[in-house]
Amino acid sequence: MAPKIERLAAKGVFDPPAYTQTMKVTGAETILFISGQVAYSDKGQPAHPGDFAAQARATFVALKAQVEAGGGTLSNIVKLNTYLVDIRHRTELASIREEFFGKKAPASTLVGVTALALPGWLIEVEAIAVI
Repeated sequence: MAPKIERLAAKGVFDPPAYTQTMKVTGAETILFISGQVAYSDKGQPAHPGDFAAQARATFVALKAQVEAGGGTLSNIVKLNTYLVDIRHRTELASIREEFFGKKAPASTLVGVTALALPGWLIEVEAIAVI
């Protein structure tokens, strides 16, 4: 049986247009905890140095590949945590994320950080998916 995934927002709490406040999952048999995805080069180094848009797209492509490897699709993702080295990329991130998730992303947290695991990475995204 496929899980039922519902998007919710509590009454009296602002419901932002770009992401979902709460994802309710019932009937799930498999949960994927996807480690932070980044834009890797073929040699395991940061790809697209200094190019936020290219890194963001490569990161979401990697995230899509991971969820598909686990038997799901991007629609199975119920939670995203995104880390940006420069929070000023927030607006650009929103339009790129929309390319992958549509206007309303799953439950999401966006955090500005001073650095990621390797210098040169500008974005990292981790996720939880239910299948």
